[in-house]
Amino acid sequence: MPTMSRKLQDPVRPPAGGADLETTLGAVEARLAALGSAVLGHDSAAIEDEAAGLHRALAAAVHHFSRAARAGGVPAPLRRRLAAASGQVAAQRESMARATASLDRAIDVLLPSPAGSSVYTAAGNATRAGSGGSLIA
Repeated sequence: MPTMSRKLQDPVRPPAGGADLETTLGAVEARLAALGSAVLGHDSAAIEDEAAGLHRALAAAVHHFSRAARAGGVPAPLRRRLAAASGQVAAQRESMARATASLDRAIDVLLPSPAGSSVYTAAGNATRAGSGGSLIA
């Protein structure tokens, strides 16, 4: 599945003037949509590309919105859209964390520890080597 990253404008240098916030936020929204499509398509290369593009778009958005806030404020409709985009980023991050944890559990079941490598606690319970799926967010 082809990625949308080639079609999207690089948000690091949006046009000058009042369109900065709109353009920057539009780039974030487009990158979120493209990342969602890549995830649905199970396209790991596109996921990597779109995640990197989203990272750049978010960095540009933080810069432009911070500058606008210092210069007098951000219009309410753009604040609402930014909040919605932030919620989408959090939801995608949570979804990825759950998928990673699920995959790690499946790998632990399918690829058990080598024989003789289990460790016993003082209570006599066998413990497994730490699973690779711990994620601290």
